[in-house]
Amino acid sequence: MTATVSGTTGAALVLGDDALVLSHRLAEWAGHAPVLEEEVALANIALDLLGQARVLLSMAGDEDELAYLREERAFRNLQLVEQPNGDFAHTIVRQLLFSTYQRFLYEALAGDRVFGPLAAKAVKEVAYHQDHAEQWTLRLGDGTDESQARMQRGLDALWRYTGEMFRPVDGLESVKWQELEARWSSSVTSVIERATLRVPEGPRTGAWAAGAGREGLHTEPFGRMLAEMQHLHRSHPGASW
Repeated sequence: MTATVSGTTGAALVLGDDALVLSHRLAEWAGHAPVLEEEVALANIALDLLGQARVLLSMAGDEDELAYLREERAFRNLQLVEQPNGDFAHTIVRQLLFSTYQRFLYEALAGDRVFGPLAAKAVKEVAYHQDHAEQWTLRLGDGTDESQARMQRGLDALWRYTGEMFRPVDGLESVKWQELEARWSSSVTSVIERATLRVPEGPRTGAWAAGAGREGLHTEPFGRMLAEMQHLHRSHPGASW
């Protein structure tokens, strides 16, 4: 199925897809987290994101159809959130990069006529997601040689996907994207440096490497993830639970 990708409906779809896809990625840690405490923490973050996704996709159409019956090219999520979990350090880096962006985005939308009510509630959840990622970044980055090396590999691998976050989204005209980018860059850079890690070399403010997830172009791992996520619903069409 296809979906409208312009105006308020399109913006809801974009934000909903980001939350839905990252929620599924984090849920893949169930039974595999390094310690029980993180099993609970990652599950709770995934549930927060799923709740956001349900509200947003409902604003764009039928939430179940949008989640389970669209083809890969119809999803408008950032390429960053679809990247595989990798090891725990890789997941923490992805979470740091995205949750910082999502928090500042929701803060910018707090006064928006359409998205304000959701943003005001969700920003409290996302502030926890960001703090969780920051604390682990500091612990692992300034930890052992092995943990530091893994965090740096995660940064180097995921940094190129961050530019797409600051491409203006139709329907979110209240967001000042350059200011959002500057806040994100300052916050993330500060955490990276305090964690004794190195900001990856490459394009920065004003010259980000453009991603294409917003245009429906995705990386290879996304197709496999989507097939898993949609398998049950497509196997039993019309079933009620």
